[in-house]
Amino acid sequence: MAVIDVIIPAYNEQHSIGKVLAEIPAGLAREVVVVDNNSTDKTGAAAQAAGATVVREPRPGYGFACLAGMAHCFARPLAEQADIIVFLDGDYSDYPEEMTQLVAPLLEGRADLVIGSRALGQREAGSMLPQQIFGNWLATSLLRTLYGAQFTDLGPFRAIRREALQRIGMQDQTYGWTVEMQLKAARLGLRSVEVPVRYRRRIGTSKVSGTVKGTLGAGYKILWTIFRYWRS
Repeated sequence: MAVIDVIIPAYNEQHSIGKVLAEIPAGLAREVVVVDNNSTDKTGAAAQAAGATVVREPRPGYGFACLAGMAHCFARPLAEQADIIVFLDGDYSDYPEEMTQLVAPLLEGRADLVIGSRALGQREAGSMLPQQIFGNWLATSLLRTLYGAQFTDLGPFRAIRREALQRIGMQDQTYGWTVEMQLKAARLGLRSVEVPVRYRRRIGTSKVSGTVKGTLGAGYKILWTIFRYWRS
């Protein structure tokens, strides 16, 4: 039986994190790690009350939070480390109950990395802003052209074999996290598939698409990451 751990980066998600944790299928994950990414609200307390392991990462940044969650998971003795690691956002925009479908290609031995594609699934009106939709299209088009990677989305809801994640050697500390994982998977020849997932309006305001600064910063970092590794 494969062991699954879940990592949820969270910044000021006290109103949503409990809902996210409650809807993860019972018995599917051995441990759910919520990384409190320098929140100024009660995100950590809410996550702990809902049964999650809370890891605190004071350095702001999506990549920093994911790396802290990974460090926690990899701190176990090798024989006790998870077979599969799932990444999931803490804002309730994803549907945690779809985790079963997300990990299925890994459990069946058909994939090393699975991306939950919002482009292939159903999106609630307003859940993704026009700039997000365009940015996803541009980034995935570049991944296809430069790396031969057949992705339709850079969605945060994803699952990966632990060995594959360690081979990739993730480094990005901010907005380039998701695209780094996908382009490195392509370069390594890992088996990557997508499954359709639903997507809804998040609880609260987005720290990325909700501001002009966040949108521009994320877009620049994603494109910079794509071209950085292509030229290396």
